[in-house]
Amino acid sequence: MRYSITHLRLWVLSCCLLCSALPALAASPASPEPRPTYPELRPADSPQEAGFSAEGLREVDALITKSIAAGFPGAVLLVIRDGKIVKNSSYGYRQKFDGGQPLPDFVPMTTDTLFDLASNTKMYATNYALQKLVSEGRLDLTARVRDYLPEFRDLEGDSIRGKDLVTVEDVLRHRAGFMPDPQYHNPTVAKQLYSQDRSKTERMIVQTPLAYPPRSKSVYSDVDYMLLGMIVERITGQRLDEYLHSSVYAPLQLRHTHFNPLQNGFAPEEFAATELLGNTRDGIVSFTNIRTATIRGEVHDEKAFYSMGGIAGHAGLFSRSGDLAVLLQVMLNGGGYGEVELFDRGVIHAFLAPSDDAPTFALGWRTNGDESMQWMFGEHASNQAYGHTGWTGTLTVIDPVHDLGIVLLTNKKHSPVIQTGSSAGKFIGDFFPVGRYGEVVSAVYRAMH
Repeated sequence: MRYSITHLRLWVLSCCLLCSALPALAASPASPEPRPTYPELRPADSPQEAGFSAEGLREVDALITKSIAAGFPGAVLLVIRDGKIVKNSSYGYRQKFDGGQPLPDFVPMTTDTLFDLASNTKMYATNYALQKLVSEGRLDLTARVRDYLPEFRDLEGDSIRGKDLVTVEDVLRHRAGFMPDPQYHNPTVAKQLYSQDRSKTERMIVQTPLAYPPRSKSVYSDVDYMLLGMIVERITGQRLDEYLHSSVYAPLQLRHTHFNPLQNGFAPEEFAATELLGNTRDGIVSFTNIRTATIRGEVHDEKAFYSMGGIAGHAGLFSRSGDLAVLLQVMLNGGGYGEVELFDRGVIHAFLAPSDDAPTFALGWRTNGDESMQWMFGEHASNQAYGHTGWTGTLTVIDPVHDLGIVLLTNKKHSPVIQTGSSAGKFIGDFFPVGRYGEVVSAVYRAMH
């Protein structure tokens, strides 16, 4: 075969171009590995498919309906196991009272009812945000709080010092030194820390004096999570609700999980009602601007509502059982759902590691570390179970040993307040088995084969 001079020149040029490209090809990075696809929930074809006894689940129903018949307001129970929705059932009523008067017709509870999650906000909002930021390398748990909030520091005249050295982990483990509840919203209690303006409240949070030396003990405090919410906002440059919506809830297609839901297209009728007469404890409590009507669709927590505009790291999130099923499964999956990856399994393990001196405190999550948590986890949960509760009557239990998730949503504060005796100021709903949580959780475990 004969080649022309032109062919030979083209062949030499091609070889030169190939040789010059080889180093670049060798240096080019490999294609990024595709993100894993995580399991998605589906309804169980039968209780037995997920390892439950139908008779056992009927006993769970009977326990709850017995409380409803005796006067408990309402509840929704969600149970998931092995990636299957075993139970999503409603009981009782989302509203029984208007003010102090019973309604002529009680409004039935449904599984679409939205609930004020109260302190479960700490987990489904703030902890999810923190776990995501740690996974992305944007938050260091061992860093000092003042590395993110420079204004958080010891002040001249502080009787207890230590803010300069408090770490993010200390705050998450509720050992940073804060009192449980400074009541920023109430001028009589808060005094110089009083605020019903969100910007001012944030200044008051960092100025809140320590009640005990950091790391000397663990004391559950809302201040810790109000501070953590501020850290999320400072890192992301977004308000807490905006960051969570864009980075967590919207990617998971959770359309019923919001702060300030009445400002996001929902109507009061869609919510489980909470306290009958605002925040007055049936007339026992009073402070500036206090609400007096039955609360529906507004966060009950006073610090969140009055002092933080409904958006805080410790309270303010609303959701329903269907959305919470997905958020539960994210944890059981190791950090993702479907094609959405929020955080990695190693970060989950770090957040679930119990404190050395307080085995029921992990990083925000409460753990079944000893018998003192039986009121929440019941009698049969594994020692690896974790979760949280909310003051309005909400419970989360996640047990990786059994690949099990339980959410109990109640409106137990939608009940009269006891006016006299040793229980004065407490809600009647707190005294029912459903309102005490552990009995329902134990019944769910007994229903497993």
